[in-house]
Amino acid sequence: MDSTRRQRILGWTLSVALSAFLIGGSAMGKFTEWPGKAEMFGKFGFSLPLMQRIGMVEIAVALLFLVPQTAFVATILLTAYLGGATVTHLRVGEPFYFPIVLGVVAWIAFSLRRPGVLALLRAN
Repeated sequence: MDSTRRQRILGWTLSVALSAFLIGGSAMGKFTEWPGKAEMFGKFGFSLPLMQRIGMVEIAVALLFLVPQTAFVATILLTAYLGGATVTHLRVGEPFYFPIVLGVVAWIAFSLRRPGVLALLRAN
């Protein structure tokens, strides 16, 4: 197996894992009931209906990230979404590094799926 094929497989593996986390681990928490949910979202300054809309955006972007034709735009949208999450955590004084790490993983995954992206970085 050549290195380009291995890179693409790793890129797809990271992409699926990231999307699964965003949909299953993060967005679903915005739709299901659990103790302390209203208090936590209230601390962030968000109502429950707003968090559900944010969850819908999260699912849509995660799915678009898996479609090759929309992955580039989805990676940009995902970066913006995670930037908002970072600011939200900073504003309430919580650790803020996790959304940043997810954004970096998204760009690494996309770059491995599309090696031309890495070539653009090296060209400058």
